[in-house]
Amino acid sequence: MQEAVLNGNKWGQVASWCVLVASIIAYAFTGNLLLIALPFAFLFVLLTAVNWKAAYWIFLFIIPFSFHIEFANGSLSTTVPDEPIMWLFLLTTGLLVAKNPEIIKRNWLANPIVVIVVLQYVWLIIPVLYSHKPLLSLKFFAAKTWFLASFFLLPLFVFKDKKDFKKGFLVMFIPILITVCIIMVRHAAIGFNFRRIQVAIGKIYVNHVDYSTVMSMIFPVLCVALPLTKGKSLVLRGIIVLMILFLLPAIYFTYARAAVLAVFFAFVVGVAIRLKLVNFIMPVFYGALALLIVYMVHDKKFMDFRPDYEHTFMRKKFTDHLIATFKGQDMSSMERLYRWIAAVRMSTEEPIKGYGPNNFIYYYKEHAVPEFKTYVSRNFEHSTTHNYYLYMLVEQGWPAMLLYAALIMVVFAQAQKTYHRFKDRYYKYCTLGVIMMFAAGFINNFFSELIETDKVGCLFYLSIALLVVLTTKSKQMEQEAIAATQA
Repeated sequence: MQEAVLNGNKWGQVASWCVLVASIIAYAFTGNLLLIALPFAFLFVLLTAVNWKAAYWIFLFIIPFSFHIEFANGSLSTTVPDEPIMWLFLLTTGLLVAKNPEIIKRNWLANPIVVIVVLQYVWLIIPVLYSHKPLLSLKFFAAKTWFLASFFLLPLFVFKDKKDFKKGFLVMFIPILITVCIIMVRHAAIGFNFRRIQVAIGKIYVNHVDYSTVMSMIFPVLCVALPLTKGKSLVLRGIIVLMILFLLPAIYFTYARAAVLAVFFAFVVGVAIRLKLVNFIMPVFYGALALLIVYMVHDKKFMDFRPDYEHTFMRKKFTDHLIATFKGQDMSSMERLYRWIAAVRMSTEEPIKGYGPNNFIYYYKEHAVPEFKTYVSRNFEHSTTHNYYLYMLVEQGWPAMLLYAALIMVVFAQAQKTYHRFKDRYYKYCTLGVIMMFAAGFINNFFSELIETDKVGCLFYLSIALLVVLTTKSKQMEQEAIAATQA
């Protein structure tokens, strides 16, 4: 037996060296740097086969460093190295689900969050089948599949106890903090220039919205971690305080209004959960939104807010940017109205099945109101609705939008129940951190659609996956406590 293991190790080393030499030769002939990654990819596949959990922790660590690439003349794109790893974890998830069918039936399908996510995925098939551009929608469906496998299903197998939550926080927060430090140094070198924030970001994040969203989602978790260090090393508490003080100006210097609002909303949700008031937040939010829509639609009141084309542009300073927002002369805000109106008008033509995923940008301009056009309405970057509700409505129809609206309400309600069910202080704060991260993501996605991007989407789905884990654990601990009392 020992000899067989030694021979296996020997041949594994030989195979690794062969792949390394082959990749170097291939790079020498082609000049393609990606070929150098082949040995690491080979070793990662081996690690996944031997210890898939260790591979998953590495995967989470490298997500903040992943970057976007295009090939096939721009017709195909991906993020590396995280998305190819998702393909591998899709297979891993399939094997784990097949091996543990009882866990799924007993623990997961009894949870309304899991049921809604499953319904979202099943409904997605309909808009894909009836898509106006089927190939683009099929790409979206494929990406959604390995995305959900990697960030929603697989975490249910990974996070089991306290050490997993600690490890998860560290492997995600440390690389994010490294990226923030790099960007802050770059940004400081150009005087924290408002108009040149993208220069500082470079290729680390897609844009300043993606960057600011990640920070606004991780910041509340860091704040929740502080009280968990009570009674521990003063050095540890000092480090966390310093990181909080560092991230506050870092968030401000992203110059993203939604991120600042998201941080504020996350803390409102945190307080509301502790006071058992969170169930009122979304009904009030939806009610106010409905009244606003009725007001705007009546007698075409929204036309009174059309921008002055000549005076609606990007300002040079963030303070001027904020002032222009309140005056209705901020280009990004007015461009959002331009697309929101187009999205609502589009939805009347395909109310049930939508136009199909990845289809909005090809049809919205013919439904737009020209009076709301801005300098960036040509949309060279192919950005979409800038609102996740409308994104669902236009591309996947009313059922998808209603399922998303229901998901938000159910997640908040379940977080409150789970928080108050726990007697364990550590798990109570974990629940609080998870829901505050989700809340920050929700606000950012009200003004964008970032759930499909790797860095934001992973935090969004991880937050609800961890809530499912925490809910299951809180019920188990409650039953154990009852059993102990009866004994």
